[in-house]
Amino acid sequence: MIVRDLVPSELPSVHQLLCANGWAHRVGSLHEFELLIAASQRTAVATSESGEIIGFARGITDGISNGYLSMVVVAAAHRRQGVGQALVRHVMGTNTSISWVLRAGREGADAFFSSLGFSRSTVAMERTRG
Repeated sequence: MIVRDLVPSELPSVHQLLCANGWAHRVGSLHEFELLIAASQRTAVATSESGEIIGFARGITDGISNGYLSMVVVAAAHRRQGVGQALVRHVMGTNTSISWVLRAGREGADAFFSSLGFSRSTVAMERTRG
């Protein structure tokens, strides 16, 4: 497995991965997904030895103080193999002065993100989509 920054030519493949893994309602059309990526400061893909895209993550950050981990998606056949952890570490980088937040609503998300140093917060607030 290789984890690296997303390159623009991979947008259709990443879009397809997201749609196939329950994220179609969040990414919209390919054009809408391209706009999401353009507004993201950090994006990463994980590829298999054969070059197939098997995971994706994106983050929104000012690079100094705050960051939001927006998407972490791994193809079903490659889960529980360290792909998601590698993607999260790549997106967060090495600057430990950035506080990263996320929404962990999917089954198993608490355990997964806890293993990466995240903990439940009692100070977060949310305004959901209308």
